[in-house]
Amino acid sequence: MKRVFFLVVSVLLLAGCGKVNKDNLIESFKEDVDTSKSYYVEAKMEIFNSEDTFSYNMKVYYMDDDYFKVNMLNTINNHEQIILRDGESVYVVTPSLNKSYKFVSEWPYNSSQAYILNSLVRDIENDDDIEFVTGDNEYGLVVNVNYPNNPNLKYEKIMFDKDKKIKSVLVYDNSDVVCIKVQFNKIDYKANLGEKDFSIDEISVFNDNGTTTTSSLDDIIYPLYVPSNTYLHDKQTINTENGKRVILTFNGEKNFVLIEEETALQDEFVTVPVYGDPLMLSNTIGALSSNSLSWTSNYVDYYLAGNDLSTEELLTIADSLNFNNTTVYFEK
Repeated sequence: MKRVFFLVVSVLLLAGCGKVNKDNLIESFKEDVDTSKSYYVEAKMEIFNSEDTFSYNMKVYYMDDDYFKVNMLNTINNHEQIILRDGESVYVVTPSLNKSYKFVSEWPYNSSQAYILNSLVRDIENDDDIEFVTGDNEYGLVVNVNYPNNPNLKYEKIMFDKDKKIKSVLVYDNSDVVCIKVQFNKIDYKANLGEKDFSIDEISVFNDNGTTTTSSLDDIIYPLYVPSNTYLHDKQTINTENGKRVILTFNGEKNFVLIEEETALQDEFVTVPVYGDPLMLSNTIGALSSNSLSWTSNYVDYYLAGNDLSTEELLTIADSLNFNNTTVYFEK
């Protein structure tokens, strides 16, 4: 009888050890990431903006302890951008323009990043009240997020399969609406990467393809969103050596200026220093400072500035320009 009793107890203990709970799920994920000297990830990211969805194929590279590279390919227009941290500086590279922007920035440490595994671990470590959820052959962690430039984003669900391997991340706003979805398709925690894989020179040489794409600003592109009691006051079109430049001045409760200019394409790869931090918009990556935002979309350079605008208003105006509308504004 004693032998039977101990056998039953042993079976129950083994079964208990195999049960997934919040603590061992967190421990397993952190161990996968923290013990990796370098990893490689393939994922699909979707950004949901009102009735529109922006989709990206992502490739994420990491090497211990301060090297990151993210290749982002817009699946709608095949526009590619690369965010790179080489241990010292941060770059945003646009291969089709033969151009990179160099930042003095804390990216990716200054914000949650749903597609970077280290950032997900950091979100978990910073949350003392994580919720554990279960589904059909899957488990999840509900974790608070930190998006200083988008305070509407409140929490994320990090989902794992039955073997405790990460599957996806869903980022929700304060109305419990999914705004960002990342689906992980491949993860290699033993990628054997080196410093050469994070060199801006290697990126520039590889992508120097002598692009012949032409830029144009055929129509003035007006924002669909303008703060209340703010109106278009003036518009000017100037011909420059690179093409057209449009200056839109908005006055009222929230004064601001929007400049649109045809992108100057480069024959050779160039790096331009910029102020601010790289920021993911709906369809491109921009540079955000305290009261301005600049970005390039569809071969048009945008510069938006206003001391009266909050960061949220800067982002909302910028995203409302992505639709390339030709709405007519009446001057006032």
